[in-house]
Amino acid sequence: MSRAVLLATTNAGKLREVTAYLAGIPGLALVSLRDVPPMPEVEEDGATFRENAVKKAIEYGRASGHLTLADDSGLCVDALGGEPGVRSARFGGVGLDDPGRCRYLLARLEGIEPARRTARFECVLALADAGRLIEVFTGQVEGRILDAPRGTNGFGYDPVFFYEPAGRTFAELPAAEKSAVSHRGRALSSLRACLEANPALFS
Repeated sequence: MSRAVLLATTNAGKLREVTAYLAGIPGLALVSLRDVPPMPEVEEDGATFRENAVKKAIEYGRASGHLTLADDSGLCVDALGGEPGVRSARFGGVGLDDPGRCRYLLARLEGIEPARRTARFECVLALADAGRLIEVFTGQVEGRILDAPRGTNGFGYDPVFFYEPAGRTFAELPAAEKSAVSHRGRALSSLRACLEANPALFS
């Protein structure tokens, strides 16, 4: 009988991308924090994406007993000294939604020329088995921040993140095209290879 793998997030965009990328692995069943009994929220107080991802995977895995996958990811803008970084989901205050955070970011970058608006998305995925860390997978992608949002796909900062090789923002890319080049897609590619090579983890 298969073991369910817990995706330790309630972020609908992340859930959608992870579920789509891992679809089709024989015997793999995915559940989210919405599908299991309530657990205390894990505070994301690490200084790096890796620290937060590992902490969430271990603590949610220990509390649930599940094989657990945790994601910590965000946007790092060079002109802002790497901000918002690990605070990407809380940038500008906890009351802002995704469009509000994009507006706040653009306001912070007002007057900065395009050549200095370089940025990258980073993603760290941590896999733990009932509280024991198994492996960490990483991915990043380079881009720059536009001066206005473009596109309606994706989530988070996708509408203002311009990906030069495609000539479009992440929010202008179809989901499959974004996953093929994104920070999360690159980390998920390594994760998928690990899961396919080690089916005993979830069987």
